[in-house]
Amino acid sequence: MKMKKIVPVAMTALLFGSVAVTPVASANESNSTKVDQQVPQIQIDPVHIFNNTYGTVDHVNVAENITYYTIKDGEQSNILEVTKETLIFDNTGKKVELKKGDKIVAYTFANKPQKAIYPPQLNPDVVIVETETAGFVEVDYFFEDLTNTYDILRLNIGENTELLNLNGEKVTEKEIAEKHLVVFYTVTTKSIPAQTTPSKVIVLDNETQNATETTNVEAEIEEIIATDHYEVDGTKMVPLRMIAEKLGYTVESTGKGAIVSKGNLSYTITRGEKMFGLNKALRPLEAAPALLEAQKTYVPVEFVENYLK
Repeated sequence: MKMKKIVPVAMTALLFGSVAVTPVASANESNSTKVDQQVPQIQIDPVHIFNNTYGTVDHVNVAENITYYTIKDGEQSNILEVTKETLIFDNTGKKVELKKGDKIVAYTFANKPQKAIYPPQLNPDVVIVETETAGFVEVDYFFEDLTNTYDILRLNIGENTELLNLNGEKVTEKEIAEKHLVVFYTVTTKSIPAQTTPSKVIVLDNETQNATETTNVEAEIEEIIATDHYEVDGTKMVPLRMIAEKLGYTVESTGKGAIVSKGNLSYTITRGEKMFGLNKALRPLEAAPALLEAQKTYVPVEFVENYLK
């Protein structure tokens, strides 16, 4: 493995000799040894993206900026905190207002903080009111091919499919890929995965961000890449934690790599493995992440450019 770190001339003397490289197996190893070796496999656990709360609106308490809805499901009670940002639709995609007696399903991002009180008090992102009119709803993450996380449903966007963002503005089919979506549909095929042409799709990911802040963060990341990277067999390797945290991700060490998460995206990085986990799916990298300095995992710069940004 050819490895070279690129640093400014002034820093070279400080960093020279600090590189730790995992030994590569010799070409003279016996065939029997190679046969006995087992290639490590990445174990990806299914990612639970949304918590679903079912029940009937039993009580309504209107406050200044929040309306509290007590939801009953048998003996179980939950309280929903609903604000003007909460998306509320019926199962056909029509905007509605919650009222006592409505039978609902509330979807809350699973990694949202929850108050340690009883009954459970939730701040849902989407509330669907069930009606007698035919209509189904799927709230999930959809990959590049518009298949959801458990490979159960695939979207075929039609001419009459309404594609919207959180502000109610029209978006393109390309802009709904690899996003968390609310999908309204009526019929599916009997294939695996089932396929449907939805009537409406709403993108839950809010990508609006202060332009100045974005520019400053990007400049800081470019500085990190310029001053702290290696060339490994022609692939530029950059420090994972430093860049991910600049972009607002949480980085949790696993001992053999890291789990990088923000919002409802989770990346499982394993040193020595060219495949990484994106939620439930596996994706390839040009080079395997590596511990090129003490306690610093480096990843191909493509991972930053194509996924973290």
